[in-house]
Amino acid sequence: MSHDPNNAPSPTLPGESITPEVIFLGTGTSVGVPSLGCDCAVCTSDDTRNNRTRCSIVLRLPTGNLLIDTPPDLRMQLLREKIPLVHSVLFTHEHVDHLYGLDDLRLFPYRLGHAMPLYCERHLEQRIRRVFDYAFHDREPTHPGAVPQLEFVRITHDPFEVLGIEVTPIPLKHGPYFDVLGFRFGDFAYCTDTNEIPDTSMERLCGLDTLVIDALRFRPHPTHFCIDEALAVIAELKPRQAFLTHLCHDVDHPTAEAELPEGVFIAYDGLRLPLNIG
Repeated sequence: MSHDPNNAPSPTLPGESITPEVIFLGTGTSVGVPSLGCDCAVCTSDDTRNNRTRCSIVLRLPTGNLLIDTPPDLRMQLLREKIPLVHSVLFTHEHVDHLYGLDDLRLFPYRLGHAMPLYCERHLEQRIRRVFDYAFHDREPTHPGAVPQLEFVRITHDPFEVLGIEVTPIPLKHGPYFDVLGFRFGDFAYCTDTNEIPDTSMERLCGLDTLVIDALRFRPHPTHFCIDEALAVIAELKPRQAFLTHLCHDVDHPTAEAELPEGVFIAYDGLRLPLNIG
């Protein structure tokens, strides 16, 4: 690309001091809320906390913005939260609602002056190369930003560093066929799309201040925790606070939150939490 990396924008404005925080871009299930064609009380609710786009968070750090997953709603989410630039991406797994907004990253490498780093496991890299094959051909691009400029950084289950902070992967089960990753950053952990946390992963979740965990609905589901199952994990881990995410239209925000134990909350799009990265 012709863009000069020495002129790439800083993650902060001159004189601006960044206080680390987590921004919830989306907290909804794979079809989002409102769900197409549904006129239930939640889908037609006037409470904006019941409007849930597909799941993703951003860690706003002094060194840049770290995005977790690229859902189909990504462009709208970043505009809504006034996030003008993403510096690196972590992926939990390969499902459409967590991956298919990847093309929305196209403009960022042009502004950064280098390819977008994608931190993911080998099988997810293979899926991205298949689904977004147009980004990996040998043809000379017709113009900057024509296709996503991507650079894979292979991760395993061992801790690694990105944008100056340590990341601990949390292996999770997502039904009988899929293994996914949660992530721990300091005393904050994000565990979406799971219905089983292996014992070794529970050990990696000890001593948390904040846990964000999948809790699709009240009734059991074959690939996601229901609310009671998520609450049982929270009771075992005992974080100071916990937030339920990946919610479907069965969950009305004010009604459900009023029934939760102390220190447990329903996450919502646009929620911001301070992040202690040590």
